[in-house]
Amino acid sequence: MVGSGCCYVREDRPDAPGGQSGVASREAERRRTAAAVDAPMFRTVRSAIDFRLRAPTFSGLKSTDLLSSSRFSAMPSIISISGVTKTYATGFKALKEINLDIERGEIFALLGPNGAGKTTLISIVCGIVNRSSGTVSVDGHDISRDYRAARSLIGLVPQELTIDAFESVWATVNYSRGLFGKPANHAFVEKVLRDLSLWDKKDAKAITLSGGMKRRLMIAKALSHEPRVLFLDEPTAGVDVELRQDMWAMVRRLREDGVTIILTTHYIEEAEAMADRVGVINRGEIVLVEDKVQLMRTLGRKRLLLELRSPLATIPETLSRYALELSPDGDRLTYTYDNQSERPGVASLLRDLETAGVQFRDIDTQNSSLEEIFVNLVRKGA
Repeated sequence: MVGSGCCYVREDRPDAPGGQSGVASREAERRRTAAAVDAPMFRTVRSAIDFRLRAPTFSGLKSTDLLSSSRFSAMPSIISISGVTKTYATGFKALKEINLDIERGEIFALLGPNGAGKTTLISIVCGIVNRSSGTVSVDGHDISRDYRAARSLIGLVPQELTIDAFESVWATVNYSRGLFGKPANHAFVEKVLRDLSLWDKKDAKAITLSGGMKRRLMIAKALSHEPRVLFLDEPTAGVDVELRQDMWAMVRRLREDGVTIILTTHYIEEAEAMADRVGVINRGEIVLVEDKVQLMRTLGRKRLLLELRSPLATIPETLSRYALELSPDGDRLTYTYDNQSERPGVASLLRDLETAGVQFRDIDTQNSSLEEIFVNLVRKGA
């Protein structure tokens, strides 16, 4: 793929003139086009190419209009995915009947193991990869029939760093904005660069930037045309702590402005902290889509932690029915039970502990993390 916020190479479409089929031809075409776009000579002919996307304006809307609870529930989904499949020429089914709606103004975390289909699904929505069947619309615009209008609403930060090494930071972001037909807005570009701590580097060539700064530049490109939907595909992979903090602060500000955020991440604690809803994909299928709080309540488990007065060598036989775990030093017992269980057995456990002569000096409870829930779901689908 080429670029983060603007120029992406699409697979040949069945309805496109001269469209080809097959993985080899698509890959060859992507490479040829990528080379052309990345080549410095491309700048000499870019004025002849009409990239003026017909993007709807949102200047009259306030963030409160997009996020107020009364309108949030009444407004249609900003992204609608129905019956989407992707089968490659080899017969490999990357996606199997995906049905998913992304609500306007939410932060949606798409989680899944490597190879589950996350990037393929994102690439289909962004028009980079051609689906085998199904429909996708972005704010009512079908991505096949009305590709430009749909694509103009989307910003994408891909995993790969794809930037012109010899362009300055300022020129890179402004050029990306121009590709979407947006008029020059130096104040907006300056704000984006300042928010990402890139302002001091505005005149630096991309080739001179550190890996973390290049990642910031990718984000700035994706935001250059003021998208209403932002895809973040593993945005914090391999970046420093400072950038991660800056990025999530930026995500919160964007959400306050009504931007819908879809993120994939291996740092599941980030999804737990940021997301409104969580979707889990495994082996090309959506395993579940759930409100994060409800998911934690429904599938999460609780742990009762008992700090013992005296260490145990082994768990007494009379307590075997509770499936207790004893810490290596024998100082703590852990009892795990379902959140939704009507009879978790805590009261009977405490009685049986007393009968067995096991005394504890402290008691505490913990809830499952989103990471634990995710791992359990993936294991069940393996």
